[in-house]
Amino acid sequence: MTELFFAPAQPARGLILLTGEDRASFLQGLISNDVRQVGPTRAIWAALLTAQGKYLHDFFVASLGEGWLIEGEGERVADLKRRLGIYKLRAKVVIEDVSDRFEVLQAWGADAGHAFGLAEPGQAVEQDGATAFLDPRLTTLGLRLIAPKGTGAGRLATLGLAPGDIAAWDRLRLSLGIPDGSRDMVLEKAILLENGFDELHGVAWDKGCYVGQELTARTKYRGLVKKRLMPVAVEGPLPEPGTLILKDGQEAGEIRSGRDGLAVALVRLEALEAGGPLTAGDATVRPQRPDWAKF
Repeated sequence: MTELFFAPAQPARGLILLTGEDRASFLQGLISNDVRQVGPTRAIWAALLTAQGKYLHDFFVASLGEGWLIEGEGERVADLKRRLGIYKLRAKVVIEDVSDRFEVLQAWGADAGHAFGLAEPGQAVEQDGATAFLDPRLTTLGLRLIAPKGTGAGRLATLGLAPGDIAAWDRLRLSLGIPDGSRDMVLEKAILLENGFDELHGVAWDKGCYVGQELTARTKYRGLVKKRLMPVAVEGPLPEPGTLILKDGQEAGEIRSGRDGLAVALVRLEALEAGGPLTAGDATVRPQRPDWAKF
């Protein structure tokens, strides 16, 4: 039997419960993905942007009962709730921080979703006050379970999954070049398409207007993406996040998060095409184009 593992999501995740009859129209005009996909059998990944199209938050949106759960960074959930509240106006929605009521666990290993009968990115199922969904970005990233506090581990163990080290999942994420929120995307500066949101199903191009939509669309249709987040193999001491990457003494990118000889970095595409090793601090870094990327 293929080994399957689970662990509480780290860094800690925060959860907002969105209820009310206007929740769909309210959220549709704000975020980068199409909320019409969200339902008992489907979850999405999306972002909230500045009016200028720069990154503020990314999160998952999943259905549970009569509401939607928005799962984002735990340390920044209060800011996300505040920003959503700014746009509420007269919409019939309730925006509630329920981080103290629910927990998020991640499961990984080949076919992690099969325990819940899930096989496609974003495919979801609700069971006994919890929701489980395959990561909408890539099924390789495994399963996410949002469950009432203290119940998630028992649910997964009953299905044959074993407790694991979340560092193993983080190494998987790094090897695939997947951004981890504000660890990898600079607030009010990062652009979605530099960070894989198109290929990773985080942007809907046919949904109509949302905050920051104009710049996102212009970046795509005018071919303005000059840098991309990608995995890099690190030979030498792991550089700190923010360390510049150099090629022949010229800036070629910037290191983001990393561990154990792996990192993700924002790399200039011209440097990638030129080939050869790059340097960051005292380390040599070798960019690796992920299979899912279209650059």
